[in-house]
Amino acid sequence: MKRKLLITGASGVIGKSLYQGLQQEYDVLATDIEGDTAQGIQPLDITDAEQIKQKTVGIDTILHIAWQKDEDDFLGVALPVNVTGAYHLFEAAKQNGVKRIIFASSNHSTGFYQVGETIDVNDPYRPDSIYGLSKCYIELLGRLYSDQNHLSSFNIRIGNFPGDDRPHSERATHIWISERDLLQLVKCCIEAPAERKYMNLYGTSANTDNYYNIDYLAEEIGYRPQDDATEVLAAENQKKEQLPQDETLFQGGQEG
Repeated sequence: MKRKLLITGASGVIGKSLYQGLQQEYDVLATDIEGDTAQGIQPLDITDAEQIKQKTVGIDTILHIAWQKDEDDFLGVALPVNVTGAYHLFEAAKQNGVKRIIFASSNHSTGFYQVGETIDVNDPYRPDSIYGLSKCYIELLGRLYSDQNHLSSFNIRIGNFPGDDRPHSERATHIWISERDLLQLVKCCIEAPAERKYMNLYGTSANTDNYYNIDYLAEEIGYRPQDDATEVLAAENQKKEQLPQDETLFQGGQEG
């Protein structure tokens, strides 16, 4: 029997890619704020606790991708939609016996570390925005629920996923992840042993001059990325110097 997955935010760039890529191997229930009958996507408002409770019945693993752009509006958007929505999701998962939640976090949760600083996924949070701060909260929410033995929680700090399999700026080449690498990484997280209760990890391809060390993931969960932003550019006869130069002092791209 196929493992049953629930994807939130299945109409977005990341959600759509994962929905399409996971259907052959898993029984996927795809949801978004507005359903899309033609694509098999069911409507789900993550601020509605009862809706979430109904959708998570019989689910083994949740891929929580849904996100409302907050535009630095913490009280108006980030808190009621992203933060409260995640709480409802974790509560429903606990009540319905969901085994694992895989959250689409972001490198912006540590974006105020400077370029050139070597950081580990367990170093202190340094969010560079309200967006990054909200991601930190949900990573910690997963920490709480996993420590309380309610479920397993994985947080993928996705770098840059434009959805067309090429980096579009100089900074992106350090944090880019291809479609096939993202799909492989998510599968590795889905299939990781049940005893693996909590894990933060950076989601990038094997980029030359990567901001983050991801080599250990091969041994930890079997992730072996196949792509490198520099090689993609070389295949297009393009160099980093020809891309828009958006490198800043900080890894998150913020000027402070």
